[in-house]
Amino acid sequence: MTEKEQLEMPTKYDPQTIERDRYEWWLKGEYFKAQPESGKEPYTIVIPPPNVTGKLHLGHAWDTTLQDILIRMKRMQGYDALWLPGMDHAGIATQAKVEEKLRANGQTRYDLGREKFLEETWKWKDEYAGHIRKQWSKLGLALDYSRERFTLDEGLSRAVREVFVKLYEKELIYRGEYIINWDPATKTALSDIEVIHKDVAGAFYHMRYPLADGTGSIEIATTRPETMLGDTAVAVHPDDERYQHLIGKTVKLPIVGREIPIVADDYVEMDFGSGAVKITPAHDPNDFEIGNRHDLPRVLVMNEDGSMNKLAGKYEGMDRFECRKAIVKDLQDMDVLFKIEEHNHSVGHSERSGAVVEPYLSTQWFVKMQPLAEKAIELQKAEGKVTFVPERFEKTYLTWMENVHDWCISRQLWWGHRIPAWYHNETGEVFVGEEAPADIENWHQEDDVLDTWFSSALWPFSTMGWPDTEDPEFKRYYPTDALVTGYDIIFFWVSRMIFQGIEFTDQRPFKDVLIHGLVRAEDGRKMSKSLGNGVDPMDVIDQYGADALRYFLATGSSPGQDLRYSTEKVEAIWNFANKIWNASRFALMNMEGLKYEEIDLSGERSVADDWILTRLNETIDSVTKLSDRYEFGEVGRALYNFIWDDFCDWYIEMAKLPLYGDDEKAKHMTRSVLAYVLDNTMRLLHPLMPFITEEIWQNLPHEGESITVAAWPVADASLTNVERSTHMKLLTDVIKAVRTIRAEVNTPMSKQVPLYIAAKDEATAAVLKANSQYIEKFCNPETLEIGVDAQAPGKSMSAVVTGAELFMPLEGLLNIDEEIARLGKELDKWAGEVKRVQGKLSNERFVSKAPQSVVDEERAKEQDYLEKQAAVQRRIEELKEI
Repeated sequence: MTEKEQLEMPTKYDPQTIERDRYEWWLKGEYFKAQPESGKEPYTIVIPPPNVTGKLHLGHAWDTTLQDILIRMKRMQGYDALWLPGMDHAGIATQAKVEEKLRANGQTRYDLGREKFLEETWKWKDEYAGHIRKQWSKLGLALDYSRERFTLDEGLSRAVREVFVKLYEKELIYRGEYIINWDPATKTALSDIEVIHKDVAGAFYHMRYPLADGTGSIEIATTRPETMLGDTAVAVHPDDERYQHLIGKTVKLPIVGREIPIVADDYVEMDFGSGAVKITPAHDPNDFEIGNRHDLPRVLVMNEDGSMNKLAGKYEGMDRFECRKAIVKDLQDMDVLFKIEEHNHSVGHSERSGAVVEPYLSTQWFVKMQPLAEKAIELQKAEGKVTFVPERFEKTYLTWMENVHDWCISRQLWWGHRIPAWYHNETGEVFVGEEAPADIENWHQEDDVLDTWFSSALWPFSTMGWPDTEDPEFKRYYPTDALVTGYDIIFFWVSRMIFQGIEFTDQRPFKDVLIHGLVRAEDGRKMSKSLGNGVDPMDVIDQYGADALRYFLATGSSPGQDLRYSTEKVEAIWNFANKIWNASRFALMNMEGLKYEEIDLSGERSVADDWILTRLNETIDSVTKLSDRYEFGEVGRALYNFIWDDFCDWYIEMAKLPLYGDDEKAKHMTRSVLAYVLDNTMRLLHPLMPFITEEIWQNLPHEGESITVAAWPVADASLTNVERSTHMKLLTDVIKAVRTIRAEVNTPMSKQVPLYIAAKDEATAAVLKANSQYIEKFCNPETLEIGVDAQAPGKSMSAVVTGAELFMPLEGLLNIDEEIARLGKELDKWAGEVKRVQGKLSNERFVSKAPQSVVDEERAKEQDYLEKQAAVQRRIEELKEI
């Protein structure tokens, strides 16, 4: 590379320019493709498939950025890294979007019919899948598109059918009449975890049901008076003395006139309300169970859309809430309803439509969960369990598994995996199979489709060729290594993948689950359309670049915690990227065509060279260990501190001395160190900021085609020099202390001031003298005296650093009283440090339990703090005598 070519690196960091064509270049080079024939150890992640319903949000960007960091790092570490992309058909959500589009054109799905409607939905899927891929590309996601899957593609459909049939044959799938969560808006069943409970203002309606024999009445209360039309009993506790004489009698159901029995059941709480409850088996899950125990009829009084049906009598056709108002008025007129008590209570709402969920008697398909849950719970007691990060989420998962209910898996939709069950046209016999019956003309298939989560639960292995367990992809890449997802879908998805993985592959589906939180607005509120506080990640990328957004998302919180979005912080990271760009440009400008094979670190190195190489090694070790623990916030801090503070603010400034000097050997060494450190730093940073690192790396002397497949840095022990790093710390401490003194008396760096450095011993003095060029450069002393006995004449400002005292005569600028007061505060600081460390060392438990290296480090701190305390005390005494 020539100097001219290097200088063509733009002076200004412009993320839009450097990110524009890079992704296509990566794809063309096939750097993201898995390499099953490579012989490398595989590392696999399957993407949590986004719904084909619209644009990706910040939560998706966060989730996929974390996965991209892992996959890029593992590829660089020499793994055969597979990140499998794909999308979810999202039954309810996608069908609702397509139906909304049809309604805008004055049509319904019934106007089109099932086949035509599905054609329209596939068109929707193709359009929005294209949008999602564009967003993936803007984020820079290293996905292997050659393996992209969709939850309704043929391979996954085959897996779904096989799972359904096998569970049915094991009697773990059954069809039955049960109270389910019903969404009247979308006219479909919902599983328990698709229901969001909200506190709403309601009422308790107190009524008296008259005894059929005319001897009195019994008091009941309800929050849903419209369901009384379906009452088939009143229940009391068998031990309740108030009602024992009524058990077996009947009451006359108001309005309807039907006689219903009074039954005894342990479920009733004697001390709640009147101790008597109405029983509506077709409209309440607890009443359903009581009805089963007492063989009560089930009277369903509502239609699927939430309106009242013909069994509701004169209220037929009314909306359920309109019926409530009408029936309350009628009951008041009849003197049956005698009190309305205001009552705030939890009401279920559909996660998708927002409609109030109706407990509804319906024939549905269910998965019997207990046997499946037991296996999943047992797995967590074994060595090969799923590791949750943070660990506390394992308890969340287990608590749900231990209290799981049967899973309603049928949905009254057209878009989805149609249930592989057929009913005989004449006998009603049920046939379940992967293929239709041979005499299909005598059968009709179940209209319902499966819950979206049923197919998503198979995602880690259905995407790998299962049920063909001999498929090379399945054998090589399953089980997967890591799953990254939010804590809000542990129940929906994570738990179901685990029990299905165990049931059908006898293995955990993934080794680790990295749990993150939700992205919230800056004020901590949840982002939502209604609040208008949502942020489109694509808009952020257009303004600040993908690298700035990715770095913010990756480092903005610790595992399991929510993340508050901050434009100010994203902008600060853009500034960080700009700093990296400028530092790299400076380094490249001063390399003068240095070739990769000319990089040579074997000669004589300066103290700055040895220090930055040591710090690089420390950063490599730190970043690698922290990444393996998924602590990306700490990874970001380690990289930021090394790049901004160590490399840019110190090493580059010190490198200017040899670069602008006449010693050609020193120049070459500095160029080699710059190239080596910058190369390794870009590799470390690459998983977080792939675009800028690739751009800079391509301008550096390097081996290989792309940083994406360059080797992950490994610390080189031969380049670690702890002693020289200690020397460098002494130098930087001196320079910082001088700058602080100058600032306190408002003396600019351009004004030369004499500097005296009293070293604690000859060895320290020798280090300072050998590196005096740095002190001259960054302290700008008029004269510099270094020695064990160096003393400043007259009034001086002073500072204490480890191993030395500094004195700067500032006659006319120094106020003795102010300086004594300042040193008094410094004395208090060192006294506090001495007290803290001595408290630690006097704790026998700490001394006996802590590693010896830690104890030794604390003893060294004690000695250092005592020396600094004594030096400050001496200086105060000296000033008092002036």
